[in-house]
Amino acid sequence: MVNTGWRIIPRPILETVLNNHAHHHRVPQPLILHGPRGVGKTTLILERLIDNWNSGPHITGYVDFAQSIEEHHPNHGHSFPWTSWSNCPPPPLSNLRNQLEQCLESMAQKGVKLGAISSHQIFKTLSKWHGVETALRRIVNSSSANPRTKRALSHNVSTMKLWDRAVFTLSARLNAKEVDGVLGLGEKGKSVSIGEASYYREAVVALRLAKEVIGVQQGWRANAIKHLNQTGGFSRSLANSATDWPCLLLELLSAAAETDYFQPKLVLNNIDVLKNAVLTDDSTVCASMYHDSLIWRIIALGANERCLPVLLVTSDSYYSYRAYMDFRFPDIFISRETFGWTPQEAKMHMVTDYFSQSEWNVIVEVLGPSPRHLFELYALKQSNYYQKVMDDRSSTFEDIVDAYLAYLQITVVNPAMDNASSMLQKFAIDAQSERIPKDRLRFGAPWRHPPRTDNPKLRLQWAKLQLMDFIQSLVSTEFGINYLADCSLEFLDDPSAVALIEVGLLYAQRDPSFVRPISRGIQRCLVRWLVQERMQMSIKNSLQYTWQRVIRGRSYRHLMLQIGYK
Repeated sequence: MVNTGWRIIPRPILETVLNNHAHHHRVPQPLILHGPRGVGKTTLILERLIDNWNSGPHITGYVDFAQSIEEHHPNHGHSFPWTSWSNCPPPPLSNLRNQLEQCLESMAQKGVKLGAISSHQIFKTLSKWHGVETALRRIVNSSSANPRTKRALSHNVSTMKLWDRAVFTLSARLNAKEVDGVLGLGEKGKSVSIGEASYYREAVVALRLAKEVIGVQQGWRANAIKHLNQTGGFSRSLANSATDWPCLLLELLSAAAETDYFQPKLVLNNIDVLKNAVLTDDSTVCASMYHDSLIWRIIALGANERCLPVLLVTSDSYYSYRAYMDFRFPDIFISRETFGWTPQEAKMHMVTDYFSQSEWNVIVEVLGPSPRHLFELYALKQSNYYQKVMDDRSSTFEDIVDAYLAYLQITVVNPAMDNASSMLQKFAIDAQSERIPKDRLRFGAPWRHPPRTDNPKLRLQWAKLQLMDFIQSLVSTEFGINYLADCSLEFLDDPSAVALIEVGLLYAQRDPSFVRPISRGIQRCLVRWLVQERMQMSIKNSLQYTWQRVIRGRSYRHLMLQIGYK
């Protein structure tokens, strides 16, 4: 048996593209690294790039929004889910917000240590977008016990002097050891002059003051945000107020960036988790509004003044095409899409080191070249279970692959199909309540006639019938549908397609614009699910399915831009 340790294999072209983007001190656009699950996007960042991006003048903030989902994250002893993060319990938005802000604050503190960010720069950037005078007076007056001082501040102090006074007031309130700890001034072997130490301390206190000013202003909007959350409305000004602090830090870091001296960059992994987070209080706007405001302001900063390199990493198909349309321009992000290895590349890396040629022939036919499939199958091959099965003379390597497929079927595909069925049942309820646009229920649509009665059993049967019809139509197209083939986007109106994309079993590529399963192994499991459902059908349900296929059945063969595409 092969006992070679698993190694992270370089991807020179993709690494070069990402390095070229990250090594600029400022860029005009954020970059989205996207692709199906299991192709190694997070591994590429953490194992191949992040160390280089934290050496010399480079400082990289890494935020993994999925880290709060403890049941499905490697940091907590678990593995990433095969399907979408939307199938997992959503984390609180407050946790993700704190995670982002703490990362940016630590980067800003490093900029202060290098002298790249000063108190004056913080005041200039803050006052550029915010009227700070009233908030500064409140902060100074709240720390002043002398009423004469309060009256003097009300009439005779300019905004700049008021800022200096507020910095002085706050520095007296803060613990000096805590400030020096942030700067590392007490560390052995680090000595600076009194003037330099005072300059650094003033910048650290100014950062705290800027955060307090924004906090005071957000307090004034608390009732408006609460009302917005209760009514489910939209307000751009309130959404922007929720992202004021992280965006202020981004602007400070971008302005302070300097080639070969201070080059900050930001990696936001699993950005889709932020969009689907749950709101637990009324301290901020809803997650989708927060997500959109944050990305909008990053785009605006890059377009207007150039921003530090921001890398968004995701496996959500929304960021392949729809995000570009929602943000109003087809090239508003730099898109870098990766699909892992081709079969030829995977064979070059895997055969002889990890699998024999005969084993590889089985793997590439059944599972495909997905790096995660290969890693999990190799881990299974190293387990005691493999030895136990192979000790039986009648067993072959195909039995191990079949056991792995059964594991995928039970733990990944079947639960995801149940979630997709729930989404279709909700679609039926919305259609019954006339919350679905009439254009989406146009004449001839296979999903046009959901149950009209409030019967959960009928809705479940209808949802399964729709999913089976949809999977059968995918089989007929050899699992390769070009959703932009006739520029009609009719495929994305199909609630079954939307449900399977949202649960993460299908992935909508950007270029070429195909929708297909995230791997050949998942594709095989989808076919198994269809066969299982057909076998478990009653005669009545079987007749309904046949009628659906013949009379209302889907047919997407006209979207096969390339005949025989696999």
